[in-house]
Amino acid sequence: MSNSEPKDQAGISHDPAATDTTDTPSHAHDNEKKDDRPRDSKGWDGKLRLSKKDLSGDIAGLNIESDPEVSEDELEGPPPEQLPADEDLLDDVGEDEDEIDLVHMRVADMGSLRLERFGKLQRLCLRQNQITSVELPESLAPTLTEIDLYDNLISHIKGFDAFTELVSLDLSFNKIKHIKRLNHLMKLKDLYFVQNKISTIEGLDGLSNLRQLELGANRVRSIENLETLTGLEELWLGKNKITEIKGLDTLSNLKILSIQSNRLTAITGLEKLANLEELHISHNALTEISGLDSNRKLRVIDVSANPIEHLTGLSQLKHLEELWASNCKLGSFAEVEKELRDKEELQTVYFEGNPLQTNQRALYRNKVKLALPQIVQIDATFVKTV
Repeated sequence: MSNSEPKDQAGISHDPAATDTTDTPSHAHDNEKKDDRPRDSKGWDGKLRLSKKDLSGDIAGLNIESDPEVSEDELEGPPPEQLPADEDLLDDVGEDEDEIDLVHMRVADMGSLRLERFGKLQRLCLRQNQITSVELPESLAPTLTEIDLYDNLISHIKGFDAFTELVSLDLSFNKIKHIKRLNHLMKLKDLYFVQNKISTIEGLDGLSNLRQLELGANRVRSIENLETLTGLEELWLGKNKITEIKGLDTLSNLKILSIQSNRLTAITGLEKLANLEELHISHNALTEISGLDSNRKLRVIDVSANPIEHLTGLSQLKHLEELWASNCKLGSFAEVEKELRDKEELQTVYFEGNPLQTNQRALYRNKVKLALPQIVQIDATFVKTV
């Protein structure tokens, strides 16, 4: 998921999410297994970086109830079982080391690692441990630029006051309910909160250098408080409870918007996003493709698993390269040809699971090729060239 690959990634992505986001997408949180899921030209399947089981669900699931909200100060239960000591884990590491990785080592107490020894430390990865609170020596602040605390037991964001050189911070798969005490980290470019308990987007004011924000698989109901993130290029919001796309007008640099597995009934609020290149909006309740008149740079659109019956609203997208529309209700090859044949840059389409495929399986691929001779990939299979 490099950090730009779906980690969902809903994704999300974070196996680019998710980003599956995403699995997420950027920053691959989980190793992808070989399968036949639809993928784009880069091998990403457009989902959050979560397991397929976590992302499963249909449109009828729009009324799924959340876990009851509790106050930030409520106790999280008894502490996890801890190893007697973590002191010796880094005994063989030289003090001039600039990267430390302690993954799945049952580390519970960051203080016992005696990290102050490493005066040149730039990257610290403590994934999949039992850390409940962030305890970092302030002596590391001048050099430390990346902290990865993915999959721990952190409930509250504390301990980052001195770390103003941070460029990347991953707090995914923890127990965080509120985003606090981070908006002084002005150099942050990548910030990950996949699979926490966040219900409100807050505490990010002034992070104008932020390029990637991942909030997939939380409890977010409204897109808000992003106005000052004017440098944002990737926004991952898959698997939340969002009913409307809004609050994005100032994000003129946004290139990727992933908002799959939410509660959307229409595509709105994208008028100011002239630089948008990818829109991942699968697994919602859309009945049509519309609202994209201003997004003429779109290259990738994923509207899979929406009850869309007609292929419309794409005529202005001259640079479209990939259209993912599996498991919709599309039934007309004439519409496919009318809407897409003139798109010279179009290379990949996914239509499996639609009536136009299920009603005539033997002829399906040939009909797509006749309608769209420029295509090089149909669903998960490349088109044979003569």
